[in-house]
Amino acid sequence: MRIGAHVSTAGGISKAVDRGVEIGCETIQIFGSSPQSWAFKSVPEAEASAFKRKAAETGLGPVFIHAIYLINLGTSNQANLEKGKQSLINYLTLAAQIGAGGVVFHPGSHQGVGYDGVVPQVVATLKEVLEKSPEGPCLAVENMAGMGQHIGASFDELGRILREVDNPRLRVCLDTQHSFAAGYDLTTPEGVASMIAEFDRAIGLGKLAAVHANDSKQPLGSGVDRHDNIGEGFIGKKGFAAIMAHSAFQAVPFFLEVPGFEGKGPDQRNVEILKEIRQKVGAPA
Repeated sequence: MRIGAHVSTAGGISKAVDRGVEIGCETIQIFGSSPQSWAFKSVPEAEASAFKRKAAETGLGPVFIHAIYLINLGTSNQANLEKGKQSLINYLTLAAQIGAGGVVFHPGSHQGVGYDGVVPQVVATLKEVLEKSPEGPCLAVENMAGMGQHIGASFDELGRILREVDNPRLRVCLDTQHSFAAGYDLTTPEGVASMIAEFDRAIGLGKLAAVHANDSKQPLGSGVDRHDNIGEGFIGKKGFAAIMAHSAFQAVPFFLEVPGFEGKGPDQRNVEILKEIRQKVGAPA
């Protein structure tokens, strides 16, 4: 169970390793480009090599890349669907270039058509993305909070997509805050066990690639995507103890996507809190 955070790549992606080490990360997640723009610039080979060298020297890993936020596999706008498809291919190509474990992405919204109405398009798109990208890195779809018309707030929805794509490289990133907002009670060992049982039935625990470790500013079942620092939200430290004690998470990287205690994003204090909880519950480091 490696603990880390989403860190900035400002000044070049190799700088992300330095920032991760500075706050005590054992693993990191990064953006490959601006998350609010379709624009993508290939990373120079020298910078990619520097990233891999630094990661190897510090023992930092696995590395995951988070896709841009503009991607919506349920969109009726075919131009934007093509842009999203190419963005995922670009990111998987970058992941292979820097030796990353995979790319995490949000599936998007069905925009009122309904989940069943967009599944064929989502499946066809993901098949094409995986066919046109390098072997190796996985593509991890993130479970959503359930706000509005999200695709993938339930494990059944994600499981159906994975089964129909039928590619071992398609996996799942479980976000604790999104799960809690979608109605999965993570505050007790019993609640965590119930969620994991449903995940295993609908998706399969072997498909779990990573965890976004975020407390929740909103109560259970709110459907609202609002992250909080560990211990300051409705999940709380006891909830994270229940999560980290469960055997399903023992070999999965945890990435913080929290506001930070000084409002500057994931920080050393949040990393240390998760490490303290990991030690307390006896999870493997």
